[in-house]
Amino acid sequence: METQPHEETPDPASAPRSRLRVLLRVVTRRDGRAPVWLEALVVVWLLWLYDQINNLAPLRRIAALHNAANLLAFERSLNISPELGIDRWVAAHATFGLIFSYYYVAAHFFVTFGLLGYLWWRKPRTYRPLRTRLVVINLIGLAVFWLYPVAPPRMLRLDGFRDVIALTGAVGNFHTGALARTADQYAAMPSLHIAWAAWSAMVVWALTRRRAVRILAAAYPLITAFVVIATGNHFLLDVFAGAALAGTATLLELGAARWIPGYRRRRYGLADLRLGPADPDLARQATGTVPAGG
Repeated sequence: METQPHEETPDPASAPRSRLRVLLRVVTRRDGRAPVWLEALVVVWLLWLYDQINNLAPLRRIAALHNAANLLAFERSLNISPELGIDRWVAAHATFGLIFSYYYVAAHFFVTFGLLGYLWWRKPRTYRPLRTRLVVINLIGLAVFWLYPVAPPRMLRLDGFRDVIALTGAVGNFHTGALARTADQYAAMPSLHIAWAAWSAMVVWALTRRRAVRILAAAYPLITAFVVIATGNHFLLDVFAGAALAGTATLLELGAARWIPGYRRRRYGLADLRLGPADPDLARQATGTVPAGG
């Protein structure tokens, strides 16, 4: 009796897996990094969200000023309100005001995006979790900006605060011109300057074991905290909230790596279908046989 050739039954799950492989080829380079256009698209999306909130500034002004006054009163009730004294001292010393103004506007972007670019270029596997944490920081921050707008101390002129950046005239003015149009005036809480600085410190700490560099990395958020208060742009509680925001984003990312298998595989490179076998240590971390590191 002649045997008919066996016809293989198509696997219903094969089609979605094939589509997933095609998608990963589009959004993943051969070395596992996301392409620049995709990373740029994420940045543009975050900027768009920021701009949407900023466009509604007139609707948030009264609430923001009210929340700022309440925040300052709460700090004073706890005897932790150094903002006015520091702000007045810096306003009276033009050289320090100039230095702090440049630092406030420039360091925030150059340090953060410089480290982000370095990670993408040289440390793709380290880049993945750290980039995710930075995105989470911004998403939570934008949500708080919308739900709880807070004006910076420099807007509480009746309390004696001075706008140091406006006084120096070095990098623009938050009241008029391009800087006033592009910057969200009611996004003091939490301080993204501090959250980004804390993230940058974590990046440098992960990249090097040199003691001097790590000390400098640890000092960076502290210096930033002094500058944002000295220029009248943040309250002390904004600083604490910014540090807490960076810690929360880190815990969320680590939790996702532990409890979400798909993210864990991507985090440790096991989903890089074009790379070949993954590193054994990474494989053990991703499968949960050893504790997942940060």
